[in-house]
Amino acid sequence: MIMDILRQASRLLLPVDCTTCAQPLTGDPVPFFCRQCWELIRPLRGPSCPRCHRPFASPSATTYSPTHECHDCRTREPHYSQVWAPYAYCSPLQDAIALFKYRGKVALADALGALLTKALPERLDLDVLMPIPLHPTPLRQREFNQSLLLADRIGPALGLPISYRNLIRTVDTDPQISLPRAARLQNLRKAFAVRAPQEVAGARILLIDDVFTTGTTASECARVLRKAGANQVAVLALARSVDAGMVPDTWLPASTINQEHIQRA
Repeated sequence: MIMDILRQASRLLLPVDCTTCAQPLTGDPVPFFCRQCWELIRPLRGPSCPRCHRPFASPSATTYSPTHECHDCRTREPHYSQVWAPYAYCSPLQDAIALFKYRGKVALADALGALLTKALPERLDLDVLMPIPLHPTPLRQREFNQSLLLADRIGPALGLPISYRNLIRTVDTDPQISLPRAARLQNLRKAFAVRAPQEVAGARILLIDDVFTTGTTASECARVLRKAGANQVAVLALARSVDAGMVPDTWLPASTINQEHIQRA
C-alpha cells in the first residue's frame, strides 16, 4: 500500500511512460508498463512439441499423433524430459524481460513471477527447483541472477525448495544468442558442473530460466545433472522464442504490428 502511494507520488513529480506503447503511466499496477499492454501477455495456445514446447504451425499437428515431436527434438534428442514455456518471447513481455535482465529493473520480478505462477501446469511431480546459473563474472556485473529471482517467486507456489549453489557455471562463455546451433553446443562444453552429486542422486529437478530459445543451455545443464545421478530434469521458462507470425496480432500492441509489417514488406 505504501509503495503504491509512493509510486503514484513519484509519477506526479517525474512522469513515466509505458515502455511498450509510450503512453503516460498513471495508476498502472506493474512498474514501467500500462495496464493495456500488460494484459496483452497471454499464454501460448494450440498444439506444441511435447518435449520442448515449440508451437506447431498447424492447429491439427498432434490430432492423430499426440506424441509427435518437432524436428529438432527428433534429430538431436535433448537431455531434459520436458519444457514448459507458457509465453511467447515478444513485446511487451520481451520489453519487460530486457528491462529486468539487462537494465536491473528488479522491481519487475514480482510481476514476472506472477505471470509464470499463473501459467504453471496443474501438477508437477518434482523435488527441487534449480535456476540456470550465471558465471561469477557476469553475476558480479549484473549483481543478480534473474533465474534465481524467478525461482524465488514460484517456489512457494509449487511448495518446492530451491537449490542455487549446487549447479554452477564454470566457464564464462560467449553469449549464446549470437551463435549458430553447432557453435552453441561447442560453446557450452564443460561449462557447467555439480558441486555435490550426492544431493541430486535420484532427484526430480526443475530448471528455471527466463527465456527458452534453442534449449542448448537447458539441455547441457540437464546432461550434467543426469550424469551426476538426477532421475529426471525438466525445464520451466517464462517465455519461449517463436516465429512472430505464429503470435496472434490481437496479442500485440499496434506499434509492434506496424513495425513487423514494415520489416516484412
